[in-house]
Amino acid sequence: MPLPLGHTALGLITYETGTGDSAFRRWKRFVFIAVLANLPDIDVVIGLMFKWNGNAFHRGPTHSLVFALTAGFLVYFAARRWLGIQGISYRLSAMLILSHVLADALLTDSSVSFFWPLEVYWSQGHAGWTDIVHSIIFEGFKDGWIVLCCGVGIVLIRLARWYLVLPRSLPRPAKTNIE
Repeated sequence: MPLPLGHTALGLITYETGTGDSAFRRWKRFVFIAVLANLPDIDVVIGLMFKWNGNAFHRGPTHSLVFALTAGFLVYFAARRWLGIQGISYRLSAMLILSHVLADALLTDSSVSFFWPLEVYWSQGHAGWTDIVHSIIFEGFKDGWIVLCCGVGIVLIRLARWYLVLPRSLPRPAKTNIE
């Protein structure tokens, strides 16, 4: 299961792919991407606060297409209006949130409520504060593969961009009319 580090890496490659810009140029943008890529797991925090169980509401409405589109709009509006973060569009905000949902759907055995409210799936079991913190700190090595793959992907994307721009930026040899 992707943890915060893995979701952040997936968010970074989603940003790099969707914008053609580097997520690492501005620290505010980097933090914003990390928060958006992990936003659907706010249900874990809500479960811990109200039920002392991080799985109480996990993978429900916050792991849906409706949440990605709605929260994407609200976050886009807030980023532009109050935070002054440039380079974040509505489409990109929704894609960053959706990258989390798709990663959970594809990289785990549990279902997500992608088409909520038409379908609802909840995580099973109990996960208290210590379980969540332990998981994030000591089981993050599983995210190493996700981070490695995303890092290679970002390097390949940048090399492809450099290669596509390079021929246009090189000086052209002058034509000579020799007859």
